[in-house]
Amino acid sequence: MEIAKNYRINSLFEFYEPLLTNKQKAYIQLYYGDDYSLGEIAEEFSVSRQAVYDNIKRTEKILEGYEAKLHLYQAFVERNHEVDAISAYIKEHYHGDATLIKMIQQLVNLEADSE
Repeated sequence: MEIAKNYRINSLFEFYEPLLTNKQKAYIQLYYGDDYSLGEIAEEFSVSRQAVYDNIKRTEKILEGYEAKLHLYQAFVERNHEVDAISAYIKEHYHGDATLIKMIQQLVNLEADSE
């Protein structure tokens, strides 16, 4: 479960990072992205472990709040599932259609560029 939570927070962070303060960005990046401990972050910023913990928990709630309102991550996941399904169908039924394969790849590239 911890891996799933880390993945979700990192994913939400990618979408909503510009909406966070510099301190929130730094704490989340260090904790979830770089696997720092609370103590290491506290030492880095000369604050208590409790202050770091509170900030991270508050930022997690903020990220989840943004997602609850904007659904950017959910929409991204759903689009990727649809593209995967279309790609699988094309490979199975139209594997020789170079134009169709190129169009799907362009769609995938558009999605990657928007991240």
